[in-house]
Amino acid sequence: MIRFILCLLTLLTFSFNVFADDHAVKMKPTINLALAKVMADACEADQRKSGYAPINIAIVDDGGDLVLFRRQNNAFLLSIDIATKKAISSAGIPFPTRMIEELVYGKDGKSGIIPGLAHSKDIVAFAGGLPIKTKDGALIGAIGVSGATADQDEQCATAAIKAIEGVL
Repeated sequence: MIRFILCLLTLLTFSFNVFADDHAVKMKPTINLALAKVMADACEADQRKSGYAPINIAIVDDGGDLVLFRRQNNAFLLSIDIATKKAISSAGIPFPTRMIEELVYGKDGKSGIIPGLAHSKDIVAFAGGLPIKTKDGALIGAIGVSGATADQDEQCATAAIKAIEGVL
């Protein structure tokens, strides 16, 4: 009888450990407002240094929810929506929006392999949106920049991500 009780207790202990492990909350890195502010500051510094047109900056988390939005004085009003959708596009399809452009429209005279993405109301398929990933590749969010040329928007987004590389 004692042997049976000891075996039962051993099995119950093991069962509880397995149950707890399967139901444990898995922690993953996230983007927060402080990190987003550092990124936006770096992006604005790049814009001032390079002298391109005023910009709108949108930073979202990995689910596409807005963490920070910043509009420089005289940045195009319609670029507000574009910057936000660039960030959401790059979080939802975790690639740079330049790559999404190639998937939709093609490159080097070849047609795109997913032209149907062009019909999605929330997909932006031109440069200026970049995913934000940790060093081990975990997606934590995305940044979208709009207001200058697509290449300058992407340059600004790149400067923002470089500003936080040390903490990713």
